[in-house]
Order: sequence, then structure tokens, then C-alpha cells
Amino acid sequence: MKKIVLLSLLIAFLLSVNSSQAADGGDKPANYFAIKGGIYSPTDKFDLQAAVGSSTTHRLDSKIGFNGELAVGHYFLPALAMELGAGYFESRGTAEEVAGADAKLRAVPVVVTAKVLLPLGPLEPYGEFGVGGYFSKLYRGGDLPNKNIKAIFGLHAGAGINFNVTDAAFFGFEGRYIWTEPSWGTTDVRKLDGFTATADLGFRY
Repeated sequence: MKKIVLLSLLIAFLLSVNSSQAADGGDKPANYFAIKGGIYSPTDKFDLQAAVGSSTTHRLDSKIGFNGELAVGHYFLPALAMELGAGYFESRGTAEEVAGADAKLRAVPVVVTAKVLLPLGPLEPYGEFGVGGYFSKLYRGGDLPNKNIKAIFGLHAGAGINFNVTDAAFFGFEGRYIWTEPSWGTTDVRKLDGFTATADLGFRY
């Protein structure tokens, strides 16, 4: 019963925000396109198998790398939007004490994100949660072979803020945390877990 009441209150709030904004004549275009660029910061390290058939592994420091995304979205209400995005991020791992023990992780995410926004005129803070597929490949140093591309499932959650320059253009900042766990046979990149932070530029249409 409590869940039904809370859901009803949430729907009533969203509808009231939508009605008040329409009454003010402040409706914006419902669709948008966004370009995002920033960093990916992994929260775990790489484990690399020392040699084919060997049980020895090297623990590698994972470094901050590039992250970018292109996204299209739609506002179902001023306070609720859905977004489809595709991007790229990477990270390197090195072990200075072991020659040839290094790696580069590259991933291409395709994600769907739900956003709950708080329309405050020129400001638009929001929280988000989403799911997606991550197509990742591990490039290994030395004479060890690269591993094939793997597709894995992941979740993400975050928050951000948009600054509306006009009804048709905005810029903003966004932070996310990613949960997922890929594996390449006996060579395990423990997780893709990590933070992303981007500066965003968007256009509504």
C-alpha cells in the first residue's frame, strides 16, 4: 500500500511540474543530442597471466584514460527523460618491475539511461540510472596475444547538471559509476568498475 501511495505522489508531482511549465509557456523541444567528453577512472587493477599455460600473474596499476559518448534523448516530461548513448573509453595498466607486463583495455559501451530531472529555469540538475552492453578488448604487451572482443552486461548510476543557454542549447557536467565484470579466459581484468566524468554539450530539437 505504501508503494502505491509513493508512486501516486511521484506521478502527481511530475504531472504538476509539467502543467506548471506549460502554463508558463516555457516548453522546450522534447528531443536532444549530446556530445560528452572526459575521463574514465577504473577502481580496480589488471591481473595479467605471465605466459601462456602459466599460473603466474602480474598485478598492474590501472591508469586514468579517455572517455567519450554520443547520446540522443527524449523528454517524456520536463522531469523525466530517456537517453540512448554509445561511446568509447580506455585504460592502461603497467608493472614497471616486469618487462613486457603491460596492457591496454578498450571498451565501447552502448547504454540506455533513465534521468529524473529537477527543472529550475536555466538550471537542470538530475540523477540517472541505466543498463548497457560493453564491448571490450584487452591489448597485451610483450609477446602475449591480444584477447578477443567480449560483450558484457553492465549497470551505471550517476548525477549531473545542465545549464540551459537557450531553449535549444545547453552545456553541463556529468558523473557516473559503472558496475560490470568482464573476463578473457584465464586472463582476468577483474572488473570494468570505475568512474566517468564528462563535460557535455547538447542541442534540443
